[in-house]
Amino acid sequence: MQISVSSTLTVYHDGQFWVGLAEHVEDGRYGVARIVFGAEPSDEEIQKFVTSKWEKFSFFGGEPAEESKPAKNPKRRAREAAKALKQPAMSTKAQQALAAQREAMKRDSAQARSQRRADEAEARFEQRKQKHRGH
Repeated sequence: MQISVSSTLTVYHDGQFWVGLAEHVEDGRYGVARIVFGAEPSDEEIQKFVTSKWEKFSFFGGEPAEESKPAKNPKRRAREAAKALKQPAMSTKAQQALAAQREAMKRDSAQARSQRRADEAEARFEQRKQKHRGH
């Protein structure tokens, strides 16, 4: 069984910060992560980041991605690279995946907040009950 894996890191300036957009395709599943660098990262910093922290990312999403084979012709690869540089830094697919990720995190935090409030209310109730008994 052969697993196909492809990853891309695009670094761009969003007007306020330098941001990295990590796109990952593994077995037809698409994932994306957004990394805020702050100040402009140097090539060495980016390389160190990719080698040391890349495997710690959890890529969200899961839509099957279209398969693309890299061209063997070096001129064609150069044309494809130039075409990729002309495109906007963040693709629509990446925006959708990040939006879905934010929504999932929002739901999870709302659920945790609700559970925490219920636990606190239960603790206050128990405390009042103990006071009422005279303990």
